[in-house]
Parts: sequence; structure tokens; C-alpha cells
Amino acid sequence: MKTNKLGLPVKESEAIVKELNVLLSNYQVFYQNLRGLHWNIRGKRFFNLHVKFEEMYNDAQLKIDMIAERVLTIGGVPMHTFEDYIKNNKLAVGKNISKDEEAVNLIADSLANLLKIERKILDASANINDEGTNSMMSDFIKEQEKEIWMMNAYLDESL
Repeated sequence: MKTNKLGLPVKESEAIVKELNVLLSNYQVFYQNLRGLHWNIRGKRFFNLHVKFEEMYNDAQLKIDMIAERVLTIGGVPMHTFEDYIKNNKLAVGKNISKDEEAVNLIADSLANLLKIERKILDASANINDEGTNSMMSDFIKEQEKEIWMMNAYLDESL
């Protein structure tokens, strides 16, 4: 079996790179959705949500960089064009959303879809002992599960 410089099997690493690029594409759309929500949110919860969305898009920006660097680390090339991002996107695109519940629902749904991609990567990376990718996915999953819980708690409170 041919391995890369990290000692990981090349063929399986290439498959993980492909999935990481899908995740990268979806994170770019998630990031842009968060920016739009931050800019356009209105209403009585403006101050709280405006700050929360900024916190989330800053976190997404860091994760985008981490994903791209992981792609490079295991021997791939990170996608970096809007064309690639749109082609690989699985998230709803939030356009002109200004209502709090609609915004929070978009975020919760987006995070749930990101989890699906991350769990697929987690399984693949575990199968080849790619601890770097596996650890990153575990961290992302743990944070996003908590974020979904908080978004759902917010929605219950605002009904």
C-alpha cells in the first residue's frame, strides 16, 4: 500500500481530501449566510443576535482556514473558487433574512447538514488512523452539537 509523507494511505487520503473540500465549500456558504444574517437581522433581539452572528462567522472563518490547511497537510489542494463552493454546497442559502426565528432556524439546519458531512469524514479518517483529521472533526462535531442545542433552546424561548 502506497502511503504519503504522513504515513497515511494515498488512495484513502485522496477520498478524505475530496470530502474535506466538500466541507470547506459548505463552510464558505455557512460563513456567508452568517455575514448576511449579521448585517440584516432586525427586531427586538437585534443586539443579542447581531453579536452572536458575528461570533459565529468569526468562528466559521477560523474553521475554514483549519479545513483548508488540513487538505494541504494530507496532500491535497483546497478548493478556493465560488464556482467550486456553489457546486459542492448542500446548505440552504439565506437571502434577505431579517427575522430572528428564520435566521436561527437557518443556522440550526445548516449546522445539522455540516454534521452529516463531518461524520462521514470522521468515519473515513478513523478507518485509516488519520488522527489529525479525526480530531478536528470530533472537535467540530462537539461544538456544533452544543450550538444546535442552544439554537433550539432559543427557538423554544421565542415562541
